[in-house]
Amino acid sequence: MKSLMLLWENVANELATWCNTSATMDIKYVRGRLNCEGVSFLTITLPEYGKGLQQSLERKQVARSSFPGFYWGRRGLPTFLSGFLGLVFNHDTGVLLDDPSIDAIFAIRQLTLLFGKIELPCTPEREYKAFEGYVQSEQDVRASWKTLDSSLKEEFRRVSGTLFGTMFTHLDRKIREGKVIPRHGPGNVAEKYSSNEKYFRASWTRRLEDVAPSGDYVVPNSLFWRDLEEVDILEPEAEIPVRVVSVPKTLKTPRIIGIEPTAMQYAQQGLFSLFLDGLRRNFILSKMVGIDDQEPNQLMARQGSRDGTLATLDLSEASDRVSNQHVRLLVGNHGALRAFVDATRSRKADIPGRGIMPLAKYASMGSATCFPVEASVFLTLIFIGISRELNTPVDRNMIKSYSDRVRVYGDDIIIPVDCVNSVISVLEAFGFVVNRNKSFWTGRFRESCGKEYYAQCDVSIAKVRRLFPKHRTDARELISTVSLRNQLYKLGLWQTVRWLDSEITKKIKFFPVVAETSPVLGRHSFLGYETQRMCPHLHRPLVRGYVVKGKPPVDELDGYGALVKFLIKRGLDPLDAGHLTRAGRDSTVYTKLSWSVPF
Repeated sequence: MKSLMLLWENVANELATWCNTSATMDIKYVRGRLNCEGVSFLTITLPEYGKGLQQSLERKQVARSSFPGFYWGRRGLPTFLSGFLGLVFNHDTGVLLDDPSIDAIFAIRQLTLLFGKIELPCTPEREYKAFEGYVQSEQDVRASWKTLDSSLKEEFRRVSGTLFGTMFTHLDRKIREGKVIPRHGPGNVAEKYSSNEKYFRASWTRRLEDVAPSGDYVVPNSLFWRDLEEVDILEPEAEIPVRVVSVPKTLKTPRIIGIEPTAMQYAQQGLFSLFLDGLRRNFILSKMVGIDDQEPNQLMARQGSRDGTLATLDLSEASDRVSNQHVRLLVGNHGALRAFVDATRSRKADIPGRGIMPLAKYASMGSATCFPVEASVFLTLIFIGISRELNTPVDRNMIKSYSDRVRVYGDDIIIPVDCVNSVISVLEAFGFVVNRNKSFWTGRFRESCGKEYYAQCDVSIAKVRRLFPKHRTDARELISTVSLRNQLYKLGLWQTVRWLDSEITKKIKFFPVVAETSPVLGRHSFLGYETQRMCPHLHRPLVRGYVVKGKPPVDELDGYGALVKFLIKRGLDPLDAGHLTRAGRDSTVYTKLSWSVPF
């Protein structure tokens, strides 16, 4: 905790210099509250202050309700960070200045949100509350569908057909022709199989058998028909449930995800590839739905902050509130696609403290199809909202005219400002919750896909992801700290970087200047990389430093599973020479001192 405080102190002093103010009292204040409240002040309380700033920028005035737990003096601003706040808001009235300091906005965000995403375990109470929230959202999904007006359901079906009809017809044909190529993802599965064990699945489901026969998907070809006798075809009531777990998000609350059974995940990856191919083939949809490229969202957020024409919306528990009934309406006119989507969806989940429960949601975060399907649902609802705002039915001309002003990346939504109220009304009617504290359309602040802007100026910040390393052998912490150092360097916090360099070199002796593409843990610089010697064999520059190494766990694979892996993987990422003996995410990560290239 001492090292975290020292980092905050260095950042505060440097940013105070930027803004021509003083952080002396702010540092004293943070030290006092840190001693009393512990690390939760840095990781929970300070980030709430940062969110309060963003709300105040949106409302164009500071409100006491936005800064709970912080003392207010006689004037119109909290006393903490008042030197910075006074460069953004009027000291007496709290009203946003006509020309607020961009440096001050960045400084407040950096100082308050610096530790907001650090990977530390939540308390059991907070974890329990997160699981209860998962169950509550499930109940909300059921209730919202029951109360949804039938005319809205019909409008959803019609608008989704106009938007996705051509694409879904293409996917439907691919499925009928048996051109779905399943594959295994890098993540865990409900049965806790290792990476190579997934290729020897012991079970398939009856629902999958109807749309994706095990003879076509489980074994390489008909020559292996005898191996099919070992495959257990599970009836619906015997299917393996999704394993619901928590993963680190913030110290305030963990992220709740679902780990899919092997067979489901295998087929879902094939469906995901179909969606991705379908979107790429459709010029209009590819502009509005993002799957693997966040940059368009970021550029549109910047545009919205510049001219105020575009709004950024954030949804709470977005994936957990997409009803399976939404998805049935979405693909209802395409028989093969509808059957495949339904067969690759898990119907029940094993929730800690609750046992096995049936699912009303389409899929939890963790399903390979969750991301593209939820984006398709949200895009449909957006155009229903636009249609109501314009009092005009959705047709191809309308879709084309809005294709440069609407963008969905998962639950990151960008829409025209003049349609905000109508779109929010439709989203809420379908059971979704718009997080108004993280949605922006009134002021000049916008955020989307990890980038934040104010008046088109980038005010994105660096965040601490892990605690500082205590020893050189703390490889993951060391990697994270070096990454933080290089992010702060790019932001121009060079005094803080010099302090971090001194801390890092206490753990590793060799810390050269390298390019971003170098395998060496080193310092990035706008001035290029250094050369310490030339390779006598290849005549290329070398530096001495620590290179990150990893070793996948022992995981042997042979028989038909090895052939299936080869057939699935060919044409994708090249297979390692030893992929049949070691596979999966590295079980150990370490650093090794060696000579390597600095570029």
